[in-house]
Amino acid sequence: QPPFEAELSEIFMCKNELHETLNNLSCWMKDEQVDRTLAMQLDSAFIRKDPYGVVLIIAPWNYPIHLFLVPLIGAIAAGNCVIVKPSEVSKNTERMVAEALPSYLDKDCFAVVTGGVPETTRLLENKFDYIFFTDDFYGPNPQESPDFGRIVGDKQFQRVQRLLGSGRVAIGGQTDEAERYIAPTVLVDVKPSDPIMQEEIFGPILPIVVIANMDEAIDFINSRERPLAFYAFSSDDKVVNQVLERTSSGGFCGNDTLMHLTLTSLPFGGIGNSGLGMHHGKFSFDTFSHHRGCLKRGMGREPLNAPRYPPYSPQKFGVIRATSKVTRKNDCTLL
Repeated sequence: QPPFEAELSEIFMCKNELHETLNNLSCWMKDEQVDRTLAMQLDSAFIRKDPYGVVLIIAPWNYPIHLFLVPLIGAIAAGNCVIVKPSEVSKNTERMVAEALPSYLDKDCFAVVTGGVPETTRLLENKFDYIFFTDDFYGPNPQESPDFGRIVGDKQFQRVQRLLGSGRVAIGGQTDEAERYIAPTVLVDVKPSDPIMQEEIFGPILPIVVIANMDEAIDFINSRERPLAFYAFSSDDKVVNQVLERTSSGGFCGNDTLMHLTLTSLPFGGIGNSGLGMHHGKFSFDTFSHHRGCLKRGMGREPLNAPRYPPYSPQKFGVIRATSKVTRKNDCTLL
């Protein structure tokens, strides 16, 4: 990443998350009072936020600090012990996390596991109470621009370079393996069966698939795995709303990209194959908290329980129904 992007996404936004949590944690932790029936008006009913216990955070490599640190903030705020597995693809970040975290966090409660697929596979053999996982302009010559990022490693460069064989290059297509540079590229004549349509790209390639109409586009989208983010562009707000209402994704942004990620007031996370769990602000705290339903009753009110006990009778049932019934307030126009 160029310094500007790294400063914004990996430092500035993480500080925002930390400050948001410190500013509001005392409020988030409070018991949440819930509605009670007439029979329980003298009782206390609430939701208590308990830690899950030991959680595992598996971070991807595309935002290697943000996507491990923001969930970690939420997990700590909720009172959990945490095992962090940074991505082995981002070697420098992996090394930094492994060296820095033990210097600042209690080693009995927090640990870092490094390595690749074999180490992750062995790690997943352990029992965790919760697992959090996120799958994941430049002038006339982008290769000479300090603001255009490079592919993170040689293996990833070769993978992305192979994807250029899908369809036909309309714009860009230049590569430099020594610099791990791939030019911003637009591919046309792309078929749904092409390799670039079978995996996340994680590179500066935009494949274009031609569709006949909006219904066909939405059917095509819904026939595939649900993505981490969905970006819909249109000068007609009705089109953007139609896409929002008829598709499913981890997050959604109309007429822009990535900016939904910058708001701590919006949850960020995947759905289905694109990730497990949400984070950002209170959503991080809630993700790593077990919402425990609680009811506390006074011992002195035991005589009020008489209608619950045998011998049963229509009169007793009438009392229970009258004191426990949830009354419909108005018509629901949504069903």
